[in-house]
Amino acid sequence: MLSSTPTVPLSPLPPRLSVVVPLHNEEGAIDDLVAAITAELATWSYELVLVDDGSTDATRARCLALAERDARIVVLGHPRSGGQSAALHSGVLAARAAIVATLDGDGQNPPENLPRLIAPLFGPNASPTCGLVAGQRVGRKDSLSKRLASRFANALRSTVLRDGTRDTGCGLKAFRREAFLALPYFDHMHRYLPALFARDGWQVQLVDVTHAPRRTGRSKYGNLDRALAGIVDLAGVAWLIHRRKRARAERLSSLPLSSPVEGKGRLAHMTKGRIDA
Repeated sequence: MLSSTPTVPLSPLPPRLSVVVPLHNEEGAIDDLVAAITAELATWSYELVLVDDGSTDATRARCLALAERDARIVVLGHPRSGGQSAALHSGVLAARAAIVATLDGDGQNPPENLPRLIAPLFGPNASPTCGLVAGQRVGRKDSLSKRLASRFANALRSTVLRDGTRDTGCGLKAFRREAFLALPYFDHMHRYLPALFARDGWQVQLVDVTHAPRRTGRSKYGNLDRALAGIVDLAGVAWLIHRRKRARAERLSSLPLSSPVEGKGRLAHMTKGRIDA
């Protein structure tokens, strides 16, 4: 039975930041990861959305135990594994903040990177046209075969999509929630976020981040599986970019003060007066 009085109560105000963590069989990593996130964001108003993607170990039980002590932790669960993109999408749908940060649940994305990852989206110097801040891993701690496979995939993707980043597989990202949810969803979309955000007219900033060795569990992807899926996905994303909407309407009349568009925080700020027709 979960306690109805968590040690850390929930604030009545929406958080400034939502952190979404997809998880699949990470029972050995989740406690330390949540503790590190909590320490790193000690001065922030935030919520932590843990998405258990059909784990078969004690991951879900560990997440629920953590939520019992801290009401800022939200636990979602898929009845069966849908993959990392599905878990991220479910987490972002549930998030309450306008800005969302993500990191992998295996502990290889150190939470110490979060402050500089989210900095370009907050504060007086934040650009309203910046939709995504993407981490690029430096000093990767993966096996040689995984690094070589990743290097080949990134080179191929960069050549085809010209998305300007050397590492789209990094789980450390921060973005505007509404912009993310406006993207077309498909499995493995998390590997193409820079190209998809740019497709919709958003500025993408890149930030170098650190990487840690995996201490528990094992990788969820094989090199061959990833390569075969990547070929299909790459062709699909290239098609989406080629078929993007090129015409945008300019608003010719002013909005009423009580306009529901303003109340919902529509994406008009990114187009400087233009909205989608």
